[in-house]
Amino acid sequence: MPDTQYTLLAEPLWPLMNKFYRSHQSSMKAVRDAQLWIARREEIIGALCLRPVADGHWLTGLFVDPGCREQGIAGALIAEAIKGLQGPVWLFCHPDLRGFYERRGFSFDPVLPYAMAERLSRYARSKPMIAMGAGL
Repeated sequence: MPDTQYTLLAEPLWPLMNKFYRSHQSSMKAVRDAQLWIARREEIIGALCLRPVADGHWLTGLFVDPGCREQGIAGALIAEAIKGLQGPVWLFCHPDLRGFYERRGFSFDPVLPYAMAERLSRYARSKPMIAMGAGL
């Protein structure tokens, strides 16, 4: 298996992240005011966004190429992206993913800043969604 590199994506290369999401028919998008992180072998095989919010960060857009799943890529990408961050990291996910995130140090139902609680309330109207947090 080739080595996987976990890196912050340079701004001129941001369109590659959206191309990665589109190639897998994902509705996720790279967020302009965020840190964009990728897992790469020869091509991008995983991605996530870390967006600054309320003295912390909001982790969004975590996606790993289906052909590369169950190899620890998502966990390693999260670990590299949040290493050294100041403040908490929050995310919203489907309840089925709670165990996955707990194994990576996230806690269920953290106290959310108002901006995040408001977003969660909106998102949860249309699909099952829970909040998780780390570094709280």
